[in-house]
Amino acid sequence: MGMDIQTKLRLALGTMKDQASIGKAMMYNHQQHEGFSNIEIAILRATSHGNSTIDNKYMHEILFHVSNSKGSIPFLAEKISRRLCKTKDNLVSLKTLVLIHRLLRGGNRTFEQELCKAHVSGHLQISIIRYACVTRNFSDPLVCFLHKYASYLEERMSWHVNQGGKLEPIMSKGLGFRRYDEKSFDMAFRILPKCQILIDKVLECSPYDILRSSYHSLAHVAMSNTLRESFQVYMTFCEGIEALVNMFFDLESSAKSLACEILKKGSIQSQKLHDLYQTCKKLVENKNLEYPFVQIISMNHVMALDQFGFQENKVEASHVSISSISKLPQISSLLNRSSELELEVTTKEIKKDEEKVDLIFSTTPTLSSWTLETKISKVWVVFEDEVHNESQILPTQ
Repeated sequence: MGMDIQTKLRLALGTMKDQASIGKAMMYNHQQHEGFSNIEIAILRATSHGNSTIDNKYMHEILFHVSNSKGSIPFLAEKISRRLCKTKDNLVSLKTLVLIHRLLRGGNRTFEQELCKAHVSGHLQISIIRYACVTRNFSDPLVCFLHKYASYLEERMSWHVNQGGKLEPIMSKGLGFRRYDEKSFDMAFRILPKCQILIDKVLECSPYDILRSSYHSLAHVAMSNTLRESFQVYMTFCEGIEALVNMFFDLESSAKSLACEILKKGSIQSQKLHDLYQTCKKLVENKNLEYPFVQIISMNHVMALDQFGFQENKVEASHVSISSISKLPQISSLLNRSSELELEVTTKEIKKDEEKVDLIFSTTPTLSSWTLETKISKVWVVFEDEVHNESQILPTQ
Protein backbone atom coordinates (compact mmCIF):
# COMPACT_ATOMS: atom_id res chain seq x y z
CA MET A 1 0.00 0.00 0.00
CA GLY A 2 2.93 2.26 0.82
CA MET A 3 4.33 1.75 -2.66
CA ASP A 4 0.98 2.66 -4.24
CA ILE A 5 0.86 5.94 -2.34
CA GLN A 6 4.45 6.69 -3.27
CA THR A 7 3.74 5.97 -6.92
CA LYS A 8 0.67 8.22 -6.93
CA LEU A 9 2.62 10.99 -5.24
CA ARG A 10 5.42 10.75 -7.77
CA LEU A 11 2.90 10.83 -10.62
CA ALA A 12 1.18 13.91 -9.17
CA LEU A 13 4.47 15.75 -8.74
CA GLY A 14 5.52 14.78 -12.26
CA THR A 15 2.27 16.06 -13.70
CA MET A 16 2.73 19.38 -11.93
CA LYS A 17 6.25 19.66 -13.31
CA ASP A 18 4.95 18.97 -16.82
CA GLN A 19 2.34 21.69 -16.51
CA ALA A 20 4.90 24.14 -15.20
CA SER A 21 7.28 23.33 -18.07
CA ILE A 22 4.51 23.74 -20.63
CA GLY A 23 3.50 27.11 -19.17
CA LYS A 24 7.12 28.25 -19.18
CA ALA A 25 7.54 27.20 -22.82
CA MET A 26 4.41 29.09 -23.83
CA MET A 27 5.54 32.30 -22.11
CA TYR A 28 9.25 32.19 -23.01
CA ASN A 29 9.15 31.09 -26.63
CA HIS A 30 5.91 32.58 -27.86
CA GLN A 31 7.41 35.99 -28.53
CA GLN A 32 10.42 34.55 -30.37
CA HIS A 33 8.91 31.87 -32.60
CA GLU A 34 5.46 30.42 -32.11
CA GLY A 35 6.24 27.28 -34.14
CA PHE A 36 9.24 26.46 -31.96
CA SER A 37 7.14 26.95 -28.84
CA ASN A 38 4.54 24.50 -30.14
CA ILE A 39 7.24 21.92 -30.85
CA GLU A 40 8.50 22.06 -27.27
CA ILE A 41 4.98 21.83 -25.87
CA ALA A 42 4.21 18.79 -28.02
CA ILE A 43 7.41 17.09 -26.80
CA LEU A 44 6.49 17.70 -23.17
CA ARG A 45 2.98 16.36 -23.65
CA ALA A 46 4.16 13.32 -25.62
CA THR A 47 6.63 12.39 -22.86
CA SER A 48 4.45 13.24 -19.89
CA HIS A 49 4.55 11.34 -16.61
CA GLY A 50 2.29 8.33 -16.43
CA ASN A 51 2.30 4.76 -17.68
CA SER A 52 0.65 5.48 -21.02
CA THR A 53 1.83 5.22 -24.59
CA ILE A 54 2.57 8.26 -26.75
CA ASP A 55 -0.58 9.76 -28.20
CA ASN A 56 -0.56 9.92 -31.99
CA LYS A 57 -1.81 13.50 -32.02
CA TYR A 58 1.40 14.73 -30.42
CA MET A 59 3.44 12.97 -33.10
CA HIS A 60 1.31 14.73 -35.72
CA GLU A 61 1.80 18.08 -33.99
CA ILE A 62 5.58 17.71 -33.87
CA LEU A 63 5.84 16.74 -37.53
CA PHE A 64 3.45 19.49 -38.61
CA HIS A 65 5.20 22.29 -36.74
CA VAL A 66 8.65 21.11 -37.83
CA SER A 67 7.54 21.11 -41.48
CA ASN A 68 6.29 24.69 -41.14
CA SER A 69 9.22 26.08 -39.14
CA LYS A 70 12.46 26.53 -41.04
CA GLY A 71 15.55 25.38 -39.14
CA SER A 72 13.49 23.76 -36.39
CA ILE A 73 15.04 20.27 -36.47
CA PRO A 74 18.15 21.24 -34.42
CA PHE A 75 15.77 22.93 -31.97
CA LEU A 76 13.67 19.74 -31.83
CA ALA A 77 16.78 17.63 -31.21
CA GLU A 78 18.02 19.91 -28.44
CA LYS A 79 14.67 19.91 -26.64
CA ILE A 80 14.48 16.10 -26.78
CA SER A 81 18.02 15.86 -25.41
CA ARG A 82 17.18 18.35 -22.66
CA ARG A 83 14.13 16.27 -21.73
CA LEU A 84 16.33 13.20 -21.34
CA CYS A 85 19.02 15.01 -19.38
CA LYS A 86 16.68 16.80 -16.97
CA THR A 87 14.19 14.09 -16.07
CA LYS A 88 14.72 11.84 -13.07
CA ASP A 89 11.83 9.58 -14.01
CA ASN A 90 12.70 6.34 -15.77
CA LEU A 91 9.30 6.20 -17.43
CA VAL A 92 9.75 9.64 -18.99
CA SER A 93 13.16 8.53 -20.27
CA LEU A 94 11.61 5.47 -21.90
CA LYS A 95 8.87 7.58 -23.50
CA THR A 96 11.47 10.00 -24.87
CA LEU A 97 13.50 7.16 -26.41
CA VAL A 98 10.34 5.75 -27.99
CA LEU A 99 9.58 9.22 -29.35
CA ILE A 100 13.02 9.38 -30.99
CA HIS A 101 12.48 5.94 -32.49
CA ARG A 102 9.14 6.94 -33.97
CA LEU A 103 10.41 10.26 -35.29
CA LEU A 104 13.08 8.41 -37.26
CA ARG A 105 10.30 6.92 -39.36
CA GLY A 106 7.49 9.41 -38.86
CA GLY A 107 8.43 11.96 -41.50
CA ASN A 108 9.84 11.92 -44.99
CA ARG A 109 13.41 11.09 -45.97
CA THR A 110 14.57 14.69 -45.64
CA PHE A 111 13.35 14.85 -42.04
CA GLU A 112 15.04 11.52 -41.26
CA GLN A 113 18.33 12.67 -42.75
CA GLU A 114 18.24 15.97 -40.88
CA LEU A 115 17.51 14.18 -37.61
CA CYS A 116 20.50 11.90 -38.16
CA LYS A 117 22.66 14.95 -38.92
CA ALA A 118 21.47 16.50 -35.65
CA HIS A 119 22.71 13.41 -33.86
CA VAL A 120 26.10 13.55 -35.59
CA SER A 121 26.47 17.26 -34.79
CA GLY A 122 25.63 16.67 -31.11
CA HIS A 123 22.25 18.41 -31.02
CA LEU A 124 20.52 15.06 -30.41
CA GLN A 125 22.13 13.11 -27.57
CA ILE A 126 20.87 9.63 -26.79
CA SER A 127 23.55 8.15 -24.54
CA ILE A 128 21.63 6.99 -21.49
CA ILE A 129 24.72 7.14 -19.25
CA ARG A 130 24.33 10.93 -19.13
CA TYR A 131 20.97 10.76 -17.43
CA ALA A 132 20.71 11.04 -13.68
CA CYS A 133 17.64 8.81 -13.58
CA VAL A 134 19.57 5.68 -14.51
CA THR A 135 22.49 6.11 -12.13
CA ARG A 136 20.46 5.32 -9.05
CA ASN A 137 19.61 1.63 -9.28
CA PHE A 138 21.15 -0.62 -11.90
CA SER A 139 19.29 -3.63 -10.48
CA ASP A 140 16.03 -2.16 -11.77
CA PRO A 141 14.95 -4.06 -14.94
CA LEU A 142 13.74 -0.82 -16.51
CA VAL A 143 17.12 0.85 -15.97
CA CYS A 144 18.89 -2.05 -17.70
CA PHE A 145 16.44 -1.92 -20.58
CA LEU A 146 16.94 1.84 -20.95
CA HIS A 147 20.67 1.32 -21.38
CA LYS A 148 20.18 -1.39 -23.99
CA TYR A 149 17.43 0.42 -25.87
CA ALA A 150 19.45 3.65 -25.98
CA SER A 151 22.46 1.72 -27.25
CA TYR A 152 20.29 0.24 -29.99
CA LEU A 153 19.05 3.70 -31.02
CA GLU A 154 22.62 5.01 -31.12
CA GLU A 155 23.45 2.36 -33.72
CA ARG A 156 20.08 2.80 -35.44
CA MET A 157 21.08 6.39 -36.21
CA SER A 158 23.56 5.05 -38.78
CA TRP A 159 20.71 3.38 -40.72
CA HIS A 160 17.99 4.85 -42.89
CA VAL A 161 14.89 3.81 -44.79
CA ASN A 162 15.57 3.73 -48.54
CA GLN A 163 13.16 4.57 -51.33
CA GLY A 164 11.93 0.98 -51.41
CA GLY A 165 10.91 1.21 -47.76
CA LYS A 166 13.74 -1.06 -46.62
CA LEU A 167 16.05 -0.37 -43.70
CA GLU A 168 19.67 -0.21 -44.83
CA PRO A 169 22.93 1.11 -43.33
CA ILE A 170 24.34 4.48 -44.27
CA MET A 171 27.62 3.52 -45.92
CA SER A 172 30.51 5.87 -46.59
CA LYS A 173 32.49 5.40 -49.77
CA GLY A 174 35.39 3.04 -49.28
CA LEU A 175 37.98 1.13 -51.26
CA GLY A 176 37.12 -2.37 -52.38
CA PHE A 177 38.96 -5.18 -54.10
CA ARG A 178 38.49 -4.46 -57.78
CA ARG A 179 38.93 -8.12 -58.76
CA TYR A 180 35.63 -9.03 -57.09
CA ASP A 181 32.16 -7.95 -58.00
CA GLU A 182 31.72 -4.60 -56.27
CA LYS A 183 28.12 -5.17 -55.18
CA SER A 184 28.82 -8.63 -53.77
CA PHE A 185 31.91 -7.40 -51.96
CA ASP A 186 30.04 -4.52 -50.35
CA MET A 187 27.28 -6.87 -49.27
CA ALA A 188 29.68 -9.42 -47.74
CA PHE A 189 32.38 -7.25 -46.16
CA ARG A 190 30.69 -3.91 -45.48
CA ILE A 191 26.93 -4.29 -45.14
CA LEU A 192 26.97 -7.72 -43.45
CA PRO A 193 29.23 -6.56 -40.57
CA LYS A 194 26.93 -3.56 -40.06
CA CYS A 195 23.99 -5.96 -39.84
CA GLN A 196 25.84 -8.01 -37.25
CA ILE A 197 26.46 -4.93 -35.11
CA LEU A 198 22.78 -3.97 -35.15
CA ILE A 199 21.72 -7.57 -34.49
CA ASP A 200 23.98 -7.59 -31.43
CA LYS A 201 22.15 -4.51 -30.16
CA VAL A 202 18.81 -6.24 -30.72
CA LEU A 203 19.98 -9.33 -28.86
CA GLU A 204 21.02 -7.18 -25.90
CA CYS A 205 17.46 -5.89 -25.52
CA SER A 206 16.45 -8.90 -23.48
CA PRO A 207 12.69 -8.86 -22.85
CA TYR A 208 12.65 -11.35 -19.99
CA ASP A 209 12.41 -8.89 -17.10
CA ILE A 210 11.05 -5.65 -18.50
CA LEU A 211 8.07 -7.21 -20.25
CA ARG A 212 6.84 -8.59 -16.94
CA SER A 213 7.28 -5.30 -15.06
CA SER A 214 4.72 -2.60 -14.33
CA TYR A 215 6.01 -0.69 -17.35
CA HIS A 216 5.02 -3.49 -19.70
CA SER A 217 2.84 -1.38 -22.02
CA LEU A 218 5.62 1.02 -23.04
CA ALA A 219 8.17 -1.78 -23.02
CA HIS A 220 6.02 -3.77 -25.44
CA VAL A 221 5.85 -0.79 -27.79
CA ALA A 222 9.62 -0.26 -27.67
CA MET A 223 10.37 -3.96 -28.16
CA SER A 224 7.83 -4.30 -30.98
CA ASN A 225 9.45 -1.42 -32.84
CA THR A 226 12.89 -2.97 -32.38
CA LEU A 227 11.74 -6.42 -33.48
CA ARG A 228 10.09 -5.08 -36.63
CA GLU A 229 13.31 -3.45 -37.72
CA SER A 230 15.34 -6.54 -36.86
CA PHE A 231 13.22 -8.60 -39.27
CA GLN A 232 14.40 -6.54 -42.23
CA VAL A 233 17.97 -6.43 -40.96
CA TYR A 234 17.91 -10.22 -40.76
CA MET A 235 16.89 -10.44 -44.42
CA THR A 236 19.89 -8.31 -45.39
CA PHE A 237 22.03 -10.45 -43.06
CA CYS A 238 21.02 -13.57 -45.02
CA GLU A 239 21.83 -11.89 -48.33
CA GLY A 240 25.28 -10.99 -46.99
CA ILE A 241 25.97 -14.54 -45.79
CA GLU A 242 24.97 -15.94 -49.16
CA ALA A 243 27.21 -13.48 -51.04
CA LEU A 244 30.13 -14.24 -48.71
CA VAL A 245 29.88 -18.00 -49.18
CA ASN A 246 29.51 -17.71 -52.95
CA MET A 247 32.77 -15.75 -53.27
CA PHE A 248 34.69 -17.63 -50.55
CA PHE A 249 36.78 -19.88 -52.82
CA ASP A 250 37.78 -16.91 -54.99
CA LEU A 251 39.10 -14.86 -52.07
CA GLU A 252 42.74 -14.40 -51.17
CA SER A 253 44.03 -16.11 -48.04
CA SER A 254 43.76 -13.00 -45.82
CA ALA A 255 40.22 -12.35 -47.02
CA LYS A 256 39.32 -16.00 -46.35
CA SER A 257 40.36 -15.61 -42.71
CA LEU A 258 38.21 -12.50 -42.34
CA ALA A 259 35.30 -14.27 -44.03
CA CYS A 260 35.55 -17.18 -41.60
CA GLU A 261 35.46 -14.85 -38.61
CA ILE A 262 32.33 -13.19 -40.00
CA LEU A 263 30.72 -16.59 -40.57
CA LYS A 264 31.60 -17.81 -37.07
CA LYS A 265 29.93 -14.75 -35.56
CA GLY A 266 26.98 -15.24 -37.89
CA SER A 267 26.57 -18.81 -36.70
CA ILE A 268 26.36 -17.70 -33.07
CA GLN A 269 24.03 -14.82 -33.89
CA SER A 270 21.63 -16.96 -35.90
CA GLN A 271 21.16 -19.30 -32.94
CA LYS A 272 20.64 -16.43 -30.49
CA LEU A 273 18.28 -14.62 -32.84
CA HIS A 274 16.23 -17.78 -33.25
CA ASP A 275 15.95 -18.13 -29.47
CA LEU A 276 15.07 -14.44 -29.03
CA TYR A 277 12.24 -14.63 -31.55
CA GLN A 278 10.87 -17.76 -29.93
CA THR A 279 10.86 -16.00 -26.55
CA CYS A 280 9.29 -12.81 -27.89
CA LYS A 281 6.51 -14.77 -29.54
CA LYS A 282 5.40 -15.74 -26.04
CA LEU A 283 6.09 -12.48 -24.18
CA VAL A 284 5.51 -9.61 -26.61
CA GLU A 285 1.82 -8.84 -26.80
CA ASN A 286 1.61 -7.96 -30.46
CA LYS A 287 -0.19 -10.24 -32.88
CA ASN A 288 0.81 -8.10 -35.86
CA LEU A 289 4.47 -9.13 -35.64
CA GLU A 290 5.28 -11.57 -38.45
CA TYR A 291 8.47 -13.32 -37.40
CA PRO A 292 10.79 -14.60 -40.13
CA PHE A 293 12.05 -18.17 -40.23
CA VAL A 294 15.61 -18.03 -38.88
CA GLN A 295 17.97 -20.46 -40.61
CA ILE A 296 20.65 -21.44 -38.08
CA ILE A 297 24.13 -21.42 -39.63
CA SER A 298 25.97 -24.66 -38.94
CA MET A 299 29.28 -24.13 -37.16
CA ASN A 300 30.54 -27.40 -38.70
CA HIS A 301 30.22 -25.87 -42.16
CA VAL A 302 32.07 -22.76 -41.06
CA MET A 303 34.89 -24.81 -39.52
CA ALA A 304 35.18 -26.83 -42.75
CA LEU A 305 35.68 -23.61 -44.70
CA ASP A 306 38.16 -22.38 -42.10
CA GLN A 307 40.16 -25.60 -42.38
CA PHE A 308 40.24 -25.27 -46.15
CA GLY A 309 41.62 -21.74 -45.86
CA PHE A 310 44.25 -22.91 -43.34
CA GLN A 311 45.49 -25.69 -45.63
CA GLU A 312 45.65 -23.29 -48.55
CA ASN A 313 47.77 -20.88 -46.49
CA LYS A 314 50.22 -23.72 -45.76
CA VAL A 315 50.61 -24.43 -49.46
CA GLU A 316 51.26 -20.75 -50.25
CA ALA A 317 53.79 -20.45 -47.41
CA SER A 318 55.58 -23.60 -48.57
CA HIS A 319 55.69 -22.31 -52.13
CA VAL A 320 57.17 -18.95 -51.07
CA SER A 321 59.80 -20.60 -48.86
CA ILE A 322 60.97 -23.01 -51.55
CA SER A 323 61.08 -20.29 -54.20
CA SER A 324 63.31 -18.08 -52.06
CA ILE A 325 65.71 -20.92 -51.16
CA SER A 326 65.95 -22.16 -54.74
CA LYS A 327 67.61 -18.88 -55.71
CA LEU A 328 70.84 -20.10 -54.06
CA PRO A 329 72.97 -21.67 -56.86
CA GLN A 330 74.73 -24.13 -54.54
CA ILE A 331 71.64 -26.10 -53.53
CA SER A 332 69.06 -25.20 -56.16
CA SER A 333 69.59 -28.43 -58.10
CA LEU A 334 69.09 -30.53 -54.97
CA LEU A 335 65.86 -28.79 -53.98
CA ASN A 336 64.11 -28.90 -57.31
CA ARG A 337 63.03 -32.52 -57.07
CA SER A 338 62.19 -32.46 -53.35
CA SER A 339 60.13 -29.28 -53.71
CA GLU A 340 58.13 -30.74 -56.58
CA LEU A 341 57.37 -33.88 -54.57
CA GLU A 342 56.35 -31.85 -51.49
CA LEU A 343 54.07 -29.57 -53.47
CA GLU A 344 52.53 -32.56 -55.23
CA VAL A 345 51.74 -34.31 -51.93
CA THR A 346 50.41 -31.11 -50.33
CA THR A 347 48.27 -30.35 -53.35
CA LYS A 348 46.73 -33.79 -53.15
CA GLU A 349 45.90 -33.17 -49.49
CA ILE A 350 44.25 -29.87 -50.36
CA LYS A 351 42.21 -31.52 -53.09
CA LYS A 352 41.06 -34.15 -50.60
CA ASP A 353 40.07 -31.43 -48.11
CA GLU A 354 38.26 -29.54 -50.84
CA GLU A 355 36.44 -32.72 -51.88
CA LYS A 356 35.54 -33.25 -48.22
CA VAL A 357 34.12 -29.73 -48.01
CA ASP A 358 32.18 -30.26 -51.23
CA LEU A 359 30.86 -33.57 -49.86
CA ILE A 360 29.67 -31.93 -46.65
CA PHE A 361 27.99 -29.13 -48.54
CA SER A 362 26.38 -31.52 -51.03
CA THR A 363 24.87 -33.87 -48.45
CA THR A 364 23.54 -31.28 -46.02
CA PRO A 365 21.79 -27.92 -46.38
CA THR A 366 24.50 -25.44 -47.30
CA LEU A 367 24.95 -21.81 -46.47
CA SER A 368 24.81 -20.78 -50.11
CA SER A 369 21.77 -22.91 -50.95
CA TRP A 370 19.46 -21.40 -48.37
CA THR A 371 16.02 -20.39 -49.42
CA LEU A 372 15.54 -17.05 -47.76
CA GLU A 373 11.99 -17.74 -46.76
CA THR A 374 10.17 -15.20 -44.69
CA LYS A 375 6.64 -14.35 -43.90
CA ILE A 376 7.17 -10.63 -43.64
CA SER A 377 6.52 -8.24 -46.48
CA LYS A 378 9.39 -6.36 -48.07
CA VAL A 379 7.27 -3.23 -47.94
CA TRP A 380 8.08 -1.04 -44.96
CA VAL A 381 5.27 -1.11 -42.45
CA VAL A 382 4.27 1.51 -39.92
CA PHE A 383 4.04 0.93 -36.22
CA GLU A 384 0.77 -0.47 -35.00
CA ASP A 385 0.03 2.73 -33.13
CA GLU A 386 0.68 4.90 -36.18
CA VAL A 387 -1.69 5.85 -38.96
CA HIS A 388 -0.94 4.76 -42.52
CA ASN A 389 -0.67 8.27 -43.88
CA GLU A 390 1.72 9.45 -41.20
CA SER A 391 4.62 9.55 -43.64
CA GLN A 392 2.68 12.03 -45.71
CA ILE A 393 2.17 14.50 -42.88
CA LEU A 394 5.57 16.09 -43.38
CA PRO A 395 5.88 17.46 -46.92
CA THR A 396 9.21 17.56 -48.71
CA GLN A 397 11.12 20.59 -47.57
